[in-house]
Formats: sequence, C-alpha cells, structure tokens
Amino acid sequence: MEKNMPLHLQEVLFSSQDPKISSQLSKLIKNGLIRKIAPRIYSSNFTEPIEAIIRRNIFQILGNLYPGTILSHRSAFEFQPTKTGQLFLTTSYTKKVKLPGITLQFLEGVSPIEGDNKFAGELYVSQKARAFLENLQLSKKIGSESKCLSLPEIEEKLEQIIRVNGEDEINKLRDHASIISLRLNMNKEFEKLNRLISALLTTKTSKILTSPLAQARAFGAPYDPARITLFETLFRELKTSEFPYRKEKNITPTSFRNFAFFESYFSNYIEGTVFEIDEAKKIIQTNKPLPARNDDSHDVLGTYQIVSNLKEMQITPETAEEFLKIISIRHSVLLSSRIDKTPGLFKDKNNFAGTTAFVDFNLVKGTLEKSFDFYTALEHPFARAAYIMFVMSEVHPFLDGNGRMARVMMNAELVKAGQSKIIIPTVFREDYMGALKKFTKQGKCDTYIKMLQRAHEFSANVYHEKMDEMQEYLTQCNAFIEDSDVILKIVSRDK
Repeated sequence: MEKNMPLHLQEVLFSSQDPKISSQLSKLIKNGLIRKIAPRIYSSNFTEPIEAIIRRNIFQILGNLYPGTILSHRSAFEFQPTKTGQLFLTTSYTKKVKLPGITLQFLEGVSPIEGDNKFAGELYVSQKARAFLENLQLSKKIGSESKCLSLPEIEEKLEQIIRVNGEDEINKLRDHASIISLRLNMNKEFEKLNRLISALLTTKTSKILTSPLAQARAFGAPYDPARITLFETLFRELKTSEFPYRKEKNITPTSFRNFAFFESYFSNYIEGTVFEIDEAKKIIQTNKPLPARNDDSHDVLGTYQIVSNLKEMQITPETAEEFLKIISIRHSVLLSSRIDKTPGLFKDKNNFAGTTAFVDFNLVKGTLEKSFDFYTALEHPFARAAYIMFVMSEVHPFLDGNGRMARVMMNAELVKAGQSKIIIPTVFREDYMGALKKFTKQGKCDTYIKMLQRAHEFSANVYHEKMDEMQEYLTQCNAFIEDSDVILKIVSRDK
C-alpha cells in the first residue's frame, strides 16, 4: 500500500496483521468504500470487473502477498499471463493459486540468488541467464499451459542477443549461465543452452535449431525479423488486391529515352541532387559531367545509363542470389564516381534518415534473401514493383543511392511486363516520403500503395516523341514545383 495515500483512494489493498490497518480496512468495508475482490485483497474500484483490477495490479499483489517469490520461467520473459491466464513463479513449494482471471503456478526451486532483481515490492524476477536455464527444463504441458517457452522462441531470443549486441554478449550470457547452473542444480539445462548457442555461432552442428530465424543465423544469413514482418504485411495486401494494368506508351526508342531522362532527373532531384532542366539535358546530351559538379553529374548519368537501357531494364531476378547480384551491378553503375560510397558493395556501417535506423549492416544480406520469398509469390507487375521498391528502401543496403536503386528496381518490374514506368515528380516528393515513413513507423501499408497507384496513373500519361512536349505535359501537372501547398495534377490525355 502507498504510505502517503489514504487507504480508500488506493485501488488495491491487502489484509494485515497490523491492528491499526486491519481496523481501517474494516471501517472502509463497513462504509462501502472498498470491496473484497479475492482472499486478502480489497479494492476501492467498484466499476471495473475484478479480473481487470487483478490483472492490472498483479505484480503489486504478488510482491505483497508472496514476498521472496521469483517471477520465473516464461513469465520472466513475458511479464504477463499466458493466453490461458497462467503466471509462473518459483518459491519453496509447489502450489496452484487461482485468482480472478489469473492462475498462479508456484514451482519449487532455489530462492533468489545474486543477480535476480527485485521487481515489485518483495517480488523478484529471474535474471536473464537464469530465465534461459528455467525455460530449458522439461515440461509435461505444451503451449500456454507450459511453464517454458517453445524451443523456437528460446532460439529467437538468443539470436536477438547476437543480432543486437554481438557474439561477445552471448558468450557472456553463456559464461554466467555456466556459473549459476551449479547453484541452481541446472547442469542439464546448461548443456542444452550451450549447444544452442554453439549452433547459433556455427561452432557446432546447427541441426538442433528449430527456429527459421535461428537457422538463418547459424547458416550465416541472419535477418531483421521486424522488417520481414513489414514485408509480409505488404505482400499480403498486394497479393489480395486488384490493380489496373497500365500499358507502356513510350514504345519507340526515342520516347523511351525521353521518359528515362525525366525518370533520372526526378529520381536524383528527390534525393537532393538538384539541377536545372537545361543543365541536366546538357549532361545527358554530351555524356559529360559539368566541371563544377562532377560527382552530381555522374549520378544523373549513372541513373540514366541504367533506366534508358531497355535490355537492362527488362532484367528481373529469378532467385535471391540473382537479386543480390543485380542490385550490386546496378549500384556500381549508379555511383561509379563516388568511390568513397563503395559502389556495388553492401554497407559496412549503419545508416539513418533522421531518427529512422535502417536494417543493421550485419543483417542486410539475410534480410534481402528472406524478403525474396514473398516477391516470388507476387504475380501482378505493379504488386511486384511496389514490393521490391519498398524492400530496397526499407533495407537501405548501400551507403548511398538507396532511393534511386529502389526506384530502378521498381521500374524494371514494370518494363519487363510491358507496363508504364513510374516517376516521382518533385511536387509529389512529400507524398512519397510521407507514405514510406508512415508504413515504416505504423506498419500500415494502405497509404503507401495508394500513393504509388496515383504516381503510376500520372506516369502512364507521360509520353511523347518530343522531349519538349513531354516536358510541357509535366509542367501542366505541376511536376517541377517545390511547394507543399501545390498538388500533383493528372491532366487527362484520353481523346
């Protein structure tokens, strides 16, 4: 109970051998200010269901009624009841106690040792190494009735330690578990833990691993599970939706190159490589960089070199291995002049956009490979384009040029299928970036898909044999305007 708060204002109160407190509780009950919600537990909350009150205050209840008890086994990781309402605790006896909505499973075991932390009042929680050992004990029950997490869940928690903090951290855990296993009489459990960690570090056979994430770690291709969840969300929405086909109208070499010029121009402009239209035209027409802006000019040239090549843009990956090879080759062309950005090679350090951290550089290869499973199951060209573009943007596999590479890969899918390519004009930049950010932060892809659909509808109207005529249409649509108050217009060209 809170010492400085009146008893009748506390949501949960507990019976006491203190005569003064006992008397106060009796008066509060008599005056209708509190009610009994479980043995030795009272509450001043008369409006909510008892189960909700118990669940919200369960750790305070345990700390008061069962001092010295340890929140253990799976509960030491989950910090909440299982789906069937089980909480697992270690104390000096084995017993089951039922509270409204929660069943307390007391398991006989070793009392708190050094490293076990006080959590709420006199309630302790198993330290990490102890919790892993506890979860590797034999259990007669399965699922949410079991005191232990499943083996795949344990493996994924171990893999996460390696992924986030490296091999040194997992070895520290193993060393500490070895020491405390003697005190806890858990030698067999430590041997299991040791085998799992060794398999994850590929120092022993990985056949014992059952989690796909842990197996990927053991075979040298660990991936980012949170990103794979995002990719699965996008895949599911794309797979279950219908999208219009928008046939390519720039079918002559000249009109295809005209579109490719503006594709390259806008793709670089959106990343901050800003040129006047006439400057960009001069770079492309002469195939020479502007003397004062060599690297920026090469960025425009590199992008154009890829997107204006019909044969190159008809190449899409058939396997995950081809996927990695294609993006590496294209990136080496795209950033050929920026040697400091290691063109063609995956990043060797992490990159950020504001507070957004992209996939850890150690997980790039595995995440891209894992993402390919969903890609192969998509059929509609727009679905494949939208998916691969987001994967590239979200992983950010290179030190620089990731946005441009994402849009190149997107449009290759459309070219391969004879569909109109997509350009993101300057006026649409905020819509584009905002939709990507919203999907990343909130996990909802509807805005992203709608944004790309509108960009595709707009782009399907950008066609002409003459570059100046194509530019005139883009101007009518506000494409070149940098003003958040101006919107992208789609001027119909249907006769």
